[in-house]
Amino acid sequence: MKNKVLFVVTILVVFLLGLLASSIVNRKSEAKYKYVPQVNIGENEPRNQVWGENFPLEYQSSLQTLDTTFASFQGGSQMRDVLEEDPNLVILFAGYGFSKDYNQGRGHAYAVEDIHNSLRTGGPKAKGDGPMPSTCWTCKSPDVPRLMNEIGIAEFYSGKWADKGAEVVNSIGCADCHNPKTMKLRITRPALVEAFDAMGKDINKATHNEMRSLVCAQCHVEYYFDKKKPGKEGVPYLTFPWKNGMSVEAMEDYYDNLKFKDWTHKISRAPMLKAQHPGYETFLTGVHADRGVSCADCHMPYKSEGGQKFTDHHIQSPLNNTSNACQVCHREDSKKLIANVYERQNKAKENRLKLEGLLVNAHIEAKKCWDLGATEKEMEPILLDIRHAQWRWDYSAAAHGASFHSPVETARVIGSGLVKAQDARLKLARLLAKYGHNKPVNMPDISSKELAQKYIGLDMEKLNAEKAAFKKNLLPKWLEEAKNREDNMEIKTSASLNK
Repeated sequence: MKNKVLFVVTILVVFLLGLLASSIVNRKSEAKYKYVPQVNIGENEPRNQVWGENFPLEYQSSLQTLDTTFASFQGGSQMRDVLEEDPNLVILFAGYGFSKDYNQGRGHAYAVEDIHNSLRTGGPKAKGDGPMPSTCWTCKSPDVPRLMNEIGIAEFYSGKWADKGAEVVNSIGCADCHNPKTMKLRITRPALVEAFDAMGKDINKATHNEMRSLVCAQCHVEYYFDKKKPGKEGVPYLTFPWKNGMSVEAMEDYYDNLKFKDWTHKISRAPMLKAQHPGYETFLTGVHADRGVSCADCHMPYKSEGGQKFTDHHIQSPLNNTSNACQVCHREDSKKLIANVYERQNKAKENRLKLEGLLVNAHIEAKKCWDLGATEKEMEPILLDIRHAQWRWDYSAAAHGASFHSPVETARVIGSGLVKAQDARLKLARLLAKYGHNKPVNMPDISSKELAQKYIGLDMEKLNAEKAAFKKNLLPKWLEEAKNREDNMEIKTSASLNK
């Protein structure tokens, strides 16, 4: 009897081992033939679908950035009207494009569409017309490195946003980060290389793991348009203000020494700085960066499909993929991990809103001082405090992941901003008293986006009409021109490769 049982068990084990061996052989076979080139990818090929012929798993996963269903406490991929949620921002950005329109960014697949839709880019009626420079396209498309190679870097930055509307049509993708011959990660935006040069560093010496963050740092950073660059005067040349370092104070000093301003505030007349999205800078000050974790480890974790291990190009919030993005290292339950993130974000938001409220009051109180006859000399130190306080507020707010990536540094930055904003309001109170105003300044009703925009003098009906006309008349022409150009682009297929 025992021999029969042993025989049956042996047969079962052999059968299972056979299945395992067969599976391994099949997976090896799949791996062997998975990446046989189907097309020859050109050096400046901007079309993601062409890359997808050779790398279907990566391409198919990248298409998932079209999914806009996920929303987190302060992020995700859903479209959100930030001004509707917080009308105070209309006041903080008075005189600047973000007071017109400030929507939560969606996935990479929408990068070009969202800039078409934004009121910040205006409603150009004809080619070349529109308020924003061509430089605004820089982070939106793999057509950008193509154009930079074709016409030159400074030439790409020159002119208006609408000048290149028919050229920049493919949304963020493969050519932005990969060498088409070797698939190694590469830097395609010269501003990052130039920023490293300014710091005395050689980006070519970056490790592969560092590159898994640096390709993101091409765009998810603080930047400004330098119109005084030697040899490129007048061109809004994309520049990262890292020469003195990447801290909030180092970049502030850099801007102050240049006497640079993004705009003059419409209410307070303060020379303002707009923090763009210093995600990379704040990430570097956090514990994950200190432990050698890269951006891709969490936002593009590895996954397996059909026996193939590959990098998931569904670039998204790790909170929508905790099993691959978080629990590889952290063994806690997914709900616990998400609760930890929200706790940090909530605490940072609490103080950030306090700073925001102080700034709104300071801008309006500054206007009252001007109305009462305050001089530029009297206002100068006050406006500098407002500039520095709002820079800190924006630095912590615009780097959307900062309160998670680096909660300690974010708390420090907000704390120093609170001090500067309070200093500004104390000086304002003294100046108001000097001019005989000894009571609180009346605050307008800015309880909604519409009321706040009306207060700062925006004609939203006109702006929306101009944008609607652009989308009806000019945008279709751009897209048709782009389609005709791409239809004529050569694609070498596997048939020609095998000749």
